[in-house]
Amino acid sequence: MTSTPDPAGDGGVIGALEDHLLGERPALTQQEVAAQAGVPLETANELWHLLGFAHVPDDEAAFTSADVRALQLTNDLIRLGVLSQERQDGLVRTWGRSFARLADWQVALLASVAEDLGADPTEGLLAVSDEVMPRVEELQSYVWRRHLLSAAARLLAERSSGPSVPLAVCFVDIVGYTSRSRTLSDRELVGWLESFESTVLGLTVDRGGRIIKNIGDELLIVADSAEALTEVALELTRRGADPEDPFPAVRAGLAYGDVVTRLGDVFGPVVNIAARLTSVARPSTVLVDLGAYEALTGRADDSADKAEDTEDADEHAGTGAYRFRRLRRVSVKGYSRLKVWAVQPRD
Repeated sequence: MTSTPDPAGDGGVIGALEDHLLGERPALTQQEVAAQAGVPLETANELWHLLGFAHVPDDEAAFTSADVRALQLTNDLIRLGVLSQERQDGLVRTWGRSFARLADWQVALLASVAEDLGADPTEGLLAVSDEVMPRVEELQSYVWRRHLLSAAARLLAERSSGPSVPLAVCFVDIVGYTSRSRTLSDRELVGWLESFESTVLGLTVDRGGRIIKNIGDELLIVADSAEALTEVALELTRRGADPEDPFPAVRAGLAYGDVVTRLGDVFGPVVNIAARLTSVARPSTVLVDLGAYEALTGRADDSADKAEDTEDADEHAGTGAYRFRRLRRVSVKGYSRLKVWAVQPRD
């Protein structure tokens, strides 16, 4: 009896997953996909790379009719004027990054579930995916549509105020991440980071803000209100400073002003300043820039500029729910002599 070839060396599991997730086994080359979709091969290859997928040899049958349909849909959007070249690159690249990260997390989750059920991780992944993936796909569509509605509402608000919109921007950074991560196993590290992000997400969403992205051990969050985001930052630093709380020690930099939004990300000097303040903040400290200070106090900073800010370096000011300590001017990359305050709850 002739044995069935198993080029992947996985007992045929990858092939079975292809059937489940792609609907069929790959049987088309990239040139055949482009021809059936009526799209130039160069365009098809460019989209494939923007999505974050590796180069496929010309003669390798690595594609299915789903890839043909995806190219047809993309070509329709280009023809309708929805996807210009600039929009195409940005949107497709964002899709690739977002879904690659989501897929990594989901596969790790499914493998973990299979192990918990006592199944072999490889075979269990196949069994779990068959039962779970249709539900995950439907739920993802629901979450996406809900976020689409929220994004549309924000866009309408932004359009009414011009190309940029005033936002509070805050970076939250874990203190001592490198040394702590060396003491944890891979699973413990993932659990620790997920717990950190989940806590930040809960506090942020409850106060009308949102997480833009994570950058290593740092989270970028925004909100319409400087006060709401300050409350988030202060609560996070309070929890991180509590030895009885497992939440890690953090530091934060917060700035307020006009921000450019694009494809779910934020850009501009306000974002840069918030990042720079975070880099110089001490553990369990929240630093705010001039824009945030004025938004929180309701008054302009009318202190005279000095050659050296030693005279007002220890000045304390209190207003509303917060107390502020004026710091010496901070000089960071791209910004010299920033006006900076450390903020604390009044109580």
